[in-house]
Amino acid sequence: MTQLEQARKGIVTPEMEKVAREEGIPVDRLGEKVASGKVVLPRSRQRDLPRPCGIGEGLRTKVNANLGTSPVCSRVEEELEKLSIALEAGADTVMDLSTGPNLKECRGAILENSPVPVGTVPIYEAAVRAQEQHGAVVKMSVEDIFKVIEEQAQEGVDFMTVHCGVTLTALERLQKEGRVMGIVSRGGAILAGWMLFHERENPLYQEFDRLLHIARKFDVTLSLGDGLRPGALADATDRAQIQELILLGELVERAWEAGVQVMVEGPGHVPLNQIEANIRLQKRICHGAPFYVLGPLVTDVAAGYDHIAAAIGGALAAACGADFLCYVTPAEHLGLPRKEDVREGVIAARIAAHAADLAKGIRGAWERDEAMSRARQELDWERQVELSLDPRKARQYREELNLPEATTCSMCGEFCALKLVREFLNFKSK
Repeated sequence: MTQLEQARKGIVTPEMEKVAREEGIPVDRLGEKVASGKVVLPRSRQRDLPRPCGIGEGLRTKVNANLGTSPVCSRVEEELEKLSIALEAGADTVMDLSTGPNLKECRGAILENSPVPVGTVPIYEAAVRAQEQHGAVVKMSVEDIFKVIEEQAQEGVDFMTVHCGVTLTALERLQKEGRVMGIVSRGGAILAGWMLFHERENPLYQEFDRLLHIARKFDVTLSLGDGLRPGALADATDRAQIQELILLGELVERAWEAGVQVMVEGPGHVPLNQIEANIRLQKRICHGAPFYVLGPLVTDVAAGYDHIAAAIGGALAAACGADFLCYVTPAEHLGLPRKEDVREGVIAARIAAHAADLAKGIRGAWERDEAMSRARQELDWERQVELSLDPRKARQYREELNLPEATTCSMCGEFCALKLVREFLNFKSK
């Protein structure tokens, strides 16, 4: 049985116990959330998972880090280093988006070394194989696609992005929209090209029951990809995006009926004033299923700083109900992220997630901030470092910018407000 089916029967799994303990909530309450589909526990039954996590309503907002090789950069060792950095920075999950020539090796290495859930986008490998074997991405067969999905499920992938909502009808709608950027989803573009070339419906939609059978067999959580997500602010919340979302809402119900865990992916570029509407619409149309957003980025002109643009949007999106933030690195739109970009992306997303958890009243969020405030009041620098979201960077600044014996910081020195008030109060008491 899947985690969803066991929750419906009142069975408490080891993963539920770990997640409930981590979140600080009763395990029976978590089980109810899983049974309702409002929380997912991505965890393949094919491999051990030391650090499972829950994603969804009432839980801490989670952060994903994307890894993987490309045709230009295909060093598996480097991606493993990025994995280590992402985990150290606090990523809750990772996704292997490899398209390089050694993608299977890279995925195997990440699965072997990742203690957290691992996700993939199977259509990428199917496209790479088609390019190698047939000379064109669009020449893959339906069997080729499902063969890759089943192979990855057997290997132990915990969750998969599947672009089931890119249909022929949706493409017709898209052509009428006159978008600035059209399709920016790589998976969505691959499937759209295949559909137009073969003049056939999207096999992931047409044979959704087959996909559900594989997912249930291995307890793979399906992440319904937003193949028609906006890649420019001008395209946000248009009819093509909403039409796809409506279809994904229907597929959520079909997944639940089949006993399959499912979440829904959301838009990438959305103006600040449209984010709340997008989140509330998704939650309504998709019946409260967990919502996984890329950013969203709130401006198109932050090249080199897109992790900041995404953190701004992510904080608002999560405060309004999004459950899962996919990190964006400073290298977004410019190239494959370096190791330090991975760290910056994870930390930026975690700041956004924590800010949202404060707004949502998630257990432990306010307590941590209050503890930090008290440490600052006491000029307890070691405690401040421990409580920070990035202790490494906090310690680095503290040590590089201050003398070892300093009790204040070099910003104010002897004019530190906290120090002065304390001294004035002591002087007055005398």
